[in-house]
Amino acid sequence: MQKSLAKDILDAGQIPDKLFYKIGEVSKIAGVEPYVLRYWETEFPFLKPRKSKSGQRIYVKKDLDLIFQIKDLLYKERFTIEGVRKKFSTGGSSRSVSSKAASESPKVDEPSVSETKNPLEHVKSRLRDILDRMG
Repeated sequence: MQKSLAKDILDAGQIPDKLFYKIGEVSKIAGVEPYVLRYWETEFPFLKPRKSKSGQRIYVKKDLDLIFQIKDLLYKERFTIEGVRKKFSTGGSSRSVSSKAASESPKVDEPSVSETKNPLEHVKSRLRDILDRMG
């Protein structure tokens, strides 16, 4: 049985073993700013930490696992926000799907924005491809 990503990190001693975490703790553990976590909550309906009576976000290990998966898809696999939403809506919420992401990512022969010297040219090229497919 596969362990969750948060569980793997917990086992490595990087996450304190607690029942819940506040947004500042999650921010440090995941390596993203608190405003990014709040933004992700607005973009991904499946990421909804509970809130205390005072309105403080309360994350559990399941939330941490989702955050690590989202971060991996966005930053490592270079998915868009919409791409991550689709990945999770098609059953992509398991750890195994993250490992398959590279095989399902955009065509390998197309350079990413970071690989092109001029990002604007990359955007123009992608738009031309889209127009060609539509027409």
